[in-house]
This record gives sequence, C-alpha cells and structure tokens, in this order.
Amino acid sequence: MSGGTKALTQAGQSIWLDNITRDLITSGTLALYIAESSVAGITSNPTIFEKAITKGAAYDAQIGSLAKEGKAGDELLFEVILQDLIAAADLLAPVYRRTAGVDGWVSVEVAPGLANDTAGTVAQACWLSSKALRPNVFVKIPGTREGVPAIEEAIFRGVPINVTLLFSVDQYVAAAEAYMRGLERRVASGLNPDVRSVASLFVSRWDKATADKVSEGLRNRLGIAVSKLCYQAYRDLKETDRWQCLENMGARPQRLLFASTGTKDPNASDVLYVEGLASPNTIDTMPEETLHALEDHGKLGDLLPRDGGDGQEVLAAFTRAGIDVVQLAEDLQVDGAKAFVDSWTRLSDAVTAKRQAV
Repeated sequence: MSGGTKALTQAGQSIWLDNITRDLITSGTLALYIAESSVAGITSNPTIFEKAITKGAAYDAQIGSLAKEGKAGDELLFEVILQDLIAAADLLAPVYRRTAGVDGWVSVEVAPGLANDTAGTVAQACWLSSKALRPNVFVKIPGTREGVPAIEEAIFRGVPINVTLLFSVDQYVAAAEAYMRGLERRVASGLNPDVRSVASLFVSRWDKATADKVSEGLRNRLGIAVSKLCYQAYRDLKETDRWQCLENMGARPQRLLFASTGTKDPNASDVLYVEGLASPNTIDTMPEETLHALEDHGKLGDLLPRDGGDGQEVLAAFTRAGIDVVQLAEDLQVDGAKAFVDSWTRLSDAVTAKRQAV
C-alpha cells in the first residue's frame, strides 16, 4: 500500500475502482489492486464496457457462444456484463466478509433507457439482482424523479442499490429519504432492514460545465463545494431520530460515494478531487489513472469539514458570477441520463457487431 492510498484508508474513506474489464480480471491486475492498492469495490459504466469489447478479443468466445444459443440484444449484453461483475464480486468477496458488507461491492446498472420508467426499473433491478446470485452486487438506479420511487420500491424488495446521477444536496436528500422509506416499509412488514445502498454524487462534471463561464479564481471549486454541502447533509441525516430508530432495528447507513473524481482540467492537479474529498465513512470511486496518481504523489490535507465549510460561500460566489446552481444541477442530471443512454446504445451496437463478426 502506497502513502496516498494508505493515508486515504486511514482517514476512513474506501477506495473503489471505476473500471472493470475482462482483461483487468484475467490478467490478475484487479487482484493486485485489491491486495496492494486498497481497492475495496468496483463501479463501471457502458462506455468502459464498449471500449473493452470493441478493442480486443477477450469477449469474442462468450459472445459467439451466446449467439449460438440464440441470444441477442439486451439479453446477450447483460450476460456479457454479468460474467465480469460476478468474477469481480468473487474477487472482492473476502473484502465483503472482512468488512461485514461495508465494502467489497460491484455495481451493475439497469438499462439507462429505463431512467423515466419506474415500474420497468424496479422489475429489471430485481431481475439483475437475482441473476447475479451474489450478495455483494449493487444495482444502479439513477436518482431522477422517476428513479426515486424505484429506489424505495427496490430497497423494500431487498435489492441493494447504488443510486447514481446525483449532483446536488436536494437530489442526494431525495435519494436518502427514498432509501429510508424503503427500510421503514420493511420494518413495518416484519422484514430485515439490513439492505445496503450507496448514494453516488458526481463531482467533476460541475467544474467541466462551468470552466468557461467563470473567472480563473473560481474554476475547479464548485464540485468540491457541492460535495462539502452533501457531506454535511449526509452527516446530518445520520443524526436524525428517524435514522437512529432504523439503525436501532438493524439498518446500516446509505454511504455517500464521490463519483467522477478524475480531474478533467489538464491544468489542474490530477489528484484534485481525491485530496479534496477525503472524509470518514465515505467512498471515492476513481479511474485507474487517478488511483496511480494517488499512489505516486497524493497527499491528504484536511478532511471534509463536518459543517460544510466554505461550501455555501463558494456557491454564492458562483451565483454572483451568473451561474444558476439549482438549474445546473437539474441540467447535469438530465444530460447525464442522456449520456448513459447514448453510451448504452453504442455498447449495444458494438455487441451486435461483434456477435455478427464472430
């Protein structure tokens, strides 16, 4: 374990890798990351799978075999994705057991086209969870307006959920309250409320969206400012009587996860968000290049302040600069959902082309 990863884990933050490919698994690289770089979980997205499938032959044999069975479309696509996720879940199983289910998770998302379909999202979340047959698999559901009731229902049905596409405090709180409602319904039905979840706040997209709209002194500050306020809300929620009652009945907190923590600005530090978001009982999911940068030269300073620090002050400065932060959060979520659909379409097209080729 290097100085950067060691310092982060000692600060109480879990390191998850935002990447999964078959080569990463079969080469032993993922096992090495788990053993030596403190990687304690994995997330992924359609773009990563698209690149992996189109740039090599690692998936050809499986796609050919599934094609012979008559499988095509999303059915074939999920079979391919789930094989990687199950293999990664098995590699992370010792972490899952050692941490009593706090870490050791992998995530698979529902088809992004279901982002506005509550019933379809719940049905597919339950199906994916049953297909994975592993206790340490999260199903990703976006924290959109239609996704919020799906989160509640999936939690009630006992499906572990990674809530994605969260950008603001309001969006985070809506997802957290949906989680609690799902648990409360389980308690009222005499069911075990220990159904795990994480809430994924996307960070760097704030700064990318405003880079050319503000002065140099404000660049690359909005993502961390929003994160500070979300962290404050996260800590506040855990101290409410409502949550304390649930925890007393056996529930575990929905952990705050910082996503999109790779630096987009080439003129900024490549560990800007990793160093700026360190905080106990949270998760930072990072791409491989950011993990390597953290290992090489990452240095932690102060942890995220419990009280939100200068978060409100920074948001006010952006408002004075003409940025409608509330509207931008909505726009980022809508754009993010559309980008996921576009990525899924490209991935589906890539698998179809590979199926025809093999």
